Amino acid sequence: MIILFYITLFLVTIVILFYIFGYAYLFNGISKTYLRGKSSANIDDGKFFTKNIIHTTNPIIWDDHPDYNKKELPKNIVGDLIHSNTASFLVIKDGKLLHEQYWNGYNELSKTNSFSMAKAVTVMLYGKALEEGKIKNIDQNFSEFYDEFKLKPFGKDLNLKHLAQMESGLIWDENYKNPFLPNARAYYGRSLIKATFSRKFKEKPGERFEYQSGSTQLLGFAIKKAINQSLSSYLSEKFWIPLGMEQNADWSVDESGMEKTYCCIHSNSRDFAKLGQLFINDGKVGDEQILNLDFIEQMRKPTEKSDEIYGMGFWINNDNPIKHYYFLGLQGQYIIMIPEHKMVIVRTGSYNNLPKTDRGRPDQVKFLVNETVKHFA
Repeated sequence: MIILFYITLFLVTIVILFYIFGYAYLFNGISKTYLRGKSSANIDDGKFFTKNIIHTTNPIIWDDHPDYNKKELPKNIVGDLIHSNTASFLVIKDGKLLHEQYWNGYNELSKTNSFSMAKAVTVMLYGKALEEGKIKNIDQNFSEFYDEFKLKPFGKDLNLKHLAQMESGLIWDENYKNPFLPNARAYYGRSLIKATFSRKFKEKPGERFEYQSGSTQLLGFAIKKAINQSLSSYLSEKFWIPLGMEQNADWSVDESGMEKTYCCIHSNSRDFAKLGQLFINDGKVGDEQILNLDFIEQMRKPTEKSDEIYGMGFWINNDNPIKHYYFLGLQGQYIIMIPEHKMVIVRTGSYNNLPKTDRGRPDQVKFLVNETVKHFA
């Protein structure tokens, strides 16, 4: 009994200390991972989080390409996809669905976690709010939305373009494995504003590229204040409905209803592909320009400070003979645009050991681009 008493006392003390030092979110993380047989965030965890709905109204089904699923993938592509625990692999060519394949029980209706592909979606909302005059200019100061940043060292120098280009100068360790670092706090915590506004700056914004989820979350806060509505409803109105998405999507939120703008849009692969097709079409749906082309060009223009590998929300590879740019999410979520071949590739899945030796970009993306084009072009 004495031993049990001390064990209980020890556990209670640990719990109290976690709350005192701001680590109570770890209990939420444990309940959504280890207690469900997972070791980390996963593409199916959307049902465990509070969410806002991204509504669609008039679904438009993809037209099938004349060669839809007539040509089997070569063994090297299939081997790579199976090895990387792929859920879906889609190829769009000339605006039509050319190839579609699913593994591990997933299908065309399966909603999976976008992870950081949502960063580019958040930048799209930034562009739309700018186009509509709700944001005054592309480099409007963040402190115009949140006065308290004028009092932070370097805070008054931060603008929205810095956030979109990952040049914020924040102290933010982009580590997905350490539960005590900011990403876990933002993902499993109750308050995104506490997770991000508490961060300090280590340098003047605009000086250096550093990929950080906190930057996109701050951008999301500014956009929400500018549009005076939820980001989910704005995304629905400006993109989900005009694109004719097949399904409503879900966007994970904190307890205040704020979207996790650095991640966590849960949708199906066919609808993810429509986001890619929008950029192949230079922002048009039919004859309607739903995203300003000048802004799109800034999204897909690589920045000097990123060493030409990142624009605004997009990862970019102009080193490869087949040039491409893409939405990128944790564990290998990709929407890849290949303008020269009017092609979009979508891959979703759970690849926890994703090699990134291509100047910080996933090796798999270049492989899929080169081999898919070779096979289908």
